[in-house]
Amino acid sequence: MSSLTPPPAGPAATTQAAGSDRPRPAVPDAEAPAVRKARPLRIAVIGGGPGGLYAAVLLKRLDPAREITVWERNAPDDTFGFGVVLSDETLGGIEHADPTVHRLLQREFVRWDDIDIGHRGQTLTSGGHGFAALGRRRLLEILHERCESLGVRLRFRTPAPPAAELAADHDLVIAADGVHSATREAHADVFAPRVTTHRCRYIWLAADFAFDSFRFEIAETEHGVMQLHGYPYAADASTVIVEMREEVWRAAGFDTCDEQQSTERCAKVFAEVLGGRPLRGNSSAWTAFRTVVNDRWSHGNIVLLGDAAHTAHFSIGSGTKLAVEDALALAACVEEQPGLPAALAAYESERRPVVESTQRAAAASLRWFEELAVHTDQPPRQFAFNLLTRSRRVTHDNLRLRDPAFTDAVERDFGCPPGTPPMFTPFRLRGLTLRNRVVVSPMDMYVGEDGMPGDFHLVHLGARALGGAGLVMTEMVCVSPEGRITPGCTGLYTAEQAAAWRRVTDFVHHHAPGTAIGVQLGHSGRKGSTRVMWEGIDQPLDTGNWPVSAASPLPYRPGVNQVPGALDRTGLAEIRQQFAAAARRAARSGFDLLELHCAHGYLLSGFLSPLTNRRLDAYGGSLENRLRFPLEVFDAVREQWPQDRPMTVRISATDWADGGTTAEDAVAVARAFAAHGADAIDVSTGQVVAEERPEYGRSYQTPYADRIRNEAHIPVIAVGAISSWDDVNSILLAGRADLCALARPHLYDPNWTLHAAADQNYTGDGAPWPLPYRAGSRKPPTGRTDAPKPRLTLG
Repeated sequence: MSSLTPPPAGPAATTQAAGSDRPRPAVPDAEAPAVRKARPLRIAVIGGGPGGLYAAVLLKRLDPAREITVWERNAPDDTFGFGVVLSDETLGGIEHADPTVHRLLQREFVRWDDIDIGHRGQTLTSGGHGFAALGRRRLLEILHERCESLGVRLRFRTPAPPAAELAADHDLVIAADGVHSATREAHADVFAPRVTTHRCRYIWLAADFAFDSFRFEIAETEHGVMQLHGYPYAADASTVIVEMREEVWRAAGFDTCDEQQSTERCAKVFAEVLGGRPLRGNSSAWTAFRTVVNDRWSHGNIVLLGDAAHTAHFSIGSGTKLAVEDALALAACVEEQPGLPAALAAYESERRPVVESTQRAAAASLRWFEELAVHTDQPPRQFAFNLLTRSRRVTHDNLRLRDPAFTDAVERDFGCPPGTPPMFTPFRLRGLTLRNRVVVSPMDMYVGEDGMPGDFHLVHLGARALGGAGLVMTEMVCVSPEGRITPGCTGLYTAEQAAAWRRVTDFVHHHAPGTAIGVQLGHSGRKGSTRVMWEGIDQPLDTGNWPVSAASPLPYRPGVNQVPGALDRTGLAEIRQQFAAAARRAARSGFDLLELHCAHGYLLSGFLSPLTNRRLDAYGGSLENRLRFPLEVFDAVREQWPQDRPMTVRISATDWADGGTTAEDAVAVARAFAAHGADAIDVSTGQVVAEERPEYGRSYQTPYADRIRNEAHIPVIAVGAISSWDDVNSILLAGRADLCALARPHLYDPNWTLHAAADQNYTGDGAPWPLPYRAGSRKPPTGRTDAPKPRLTLG
């Protein structure tokens, strides 16, 4: 975050805070309000919440000559909600920027370290978390007093004029008018807001006693699961938020309750944790959380701040924190930059990546609570660990630092021997026992010749087998020449190809004993006959194209890719036979595990998705019908694959597109394959339609694996931007997956698993170094940094 130290005399500083690789500068346009002065002196703030008030304080403090007015439509003592939580990081920024406000806040804070999780009559406690909270009303009073002491004009009970009017006679207009921002909506064509309403209903209430921890309480009622989030904000008061799925809320009759009735009923549901004490409201109403995202945060001399610009779900306690940090950054950028356009661009560039990271964490937390019922049958400590790590910001390693006793207990319940990280515990699939939980994910290499694997594949897969993973997977190996994605894809449709693959499996079994090697069988479908990745992904070949086939005659990209031929019954039967023949060859090639590729828009995936399967026969329409052909292929493969060797299925659990596969569909698909004998589901997402909009982020696909594992009760492999051993341990301990597949980390470091063991000081059987490599099992020394200091000073 930028410093709020005033710049030195002379030319203004132009250094911009780092933090974004895609800044979105506020480019003036013909309709934008004019920017009146290089350094704003006349400033209007719309909205008297913490963010708007604190921005006014900072800007006035930095330049007392500024004329700053805050418009707030409510009375000064009106406030909604009860307590707010601020992090040590945010408080550090406040202390640096305005010691007066920091000193006043410090006097008011209630602090605590523990999180208590109550579920099914048991309370589990995790310590070392460190929270600070105070009443929202008291926070506003402190900011009101500070504004008045500095000469900021506060206009209460006065709706602000429209931002465009204020922009005409002010140098800067700060729109801090909340989640329902009128400013944002008035200029929606510029800000381009996207507002998503979520699936739970919640209500802000208070209790007239102080919890001694941050409290999560789960109530399983006749209507469904309800949850309480509670924390103290004063010596004699706590915030209490009650939340539940919309259908539970309606079934329980809360949709017909007024505030008093809702308050009384919530107190009754959670009577035990409340000690029979009542709850109270404050113009409290049930609402659904809305996530706000804007493509731009400024328009001429109008800028969005706090909830007007972005929201993050209350379950990670970041609303007030983000607004205050916005104010700090905006004031700093106005002070540092040579003019207002540069300042607003710098503000957005600095804050956007921080906000986006917070919103990703908040979205993960929000969805976890939306799917809470999926997790309630987990063992108590695993359930608590899952809840604590739901946002991915608290991890296994981080939680160990906070509360090692709690983490040790979770590990014992998981079955970790002493000194063994979760990732190095064995896992059994049918007749195959994997020595650890790390999988080298299938990665297309595009270097085969006429479907033949060669020396590259031997070295590539052999190196990763030597690198310590429990299971190494081939790329998608195609069942026919027409089933290849590119001319560089490998196959298993000839005896010569099977012999070449046997060379690879023999190497792995001989030189990396204990490492399993699996083959992924697939057919490209409508995504075939394209160039290798580095020549243009999904681009058609210039010459040598072959015809492609699919469930329906829908090209991957109209006008670019081929229109596939819709498979008739003869074509379906031929492809089933091709898969079965490839499975027989795979068994003779010595593979330990076979995975059927039903994801990423390839042939079998194209049957599963309603976006790509428009058939009117028995293979189209309902999900049951869309599953028919993939299940027929699975059965044909399972019949040919040795019974003691496991089979897995990779699916796309969502298409990331409207009208596509839903999370509920994914659970049903997993159950269907499990009923036919699948030993695990490899849970990926997307790549089914070109118009997808994935929500990328760290471990972003894991929630789909989590849901399938805990709802369909089948082992799952999690995949997708899992990059650290800490993430692997966290995912496993939380019960979100049984195995973790990593792709790009294994391209970066073929010995990723061995290095993960070394980093955790693990030397057990779950990750043994190959004998020729054992001398390298410790990190090589680097340049010396601890040279002795001079003992004498002569002069």
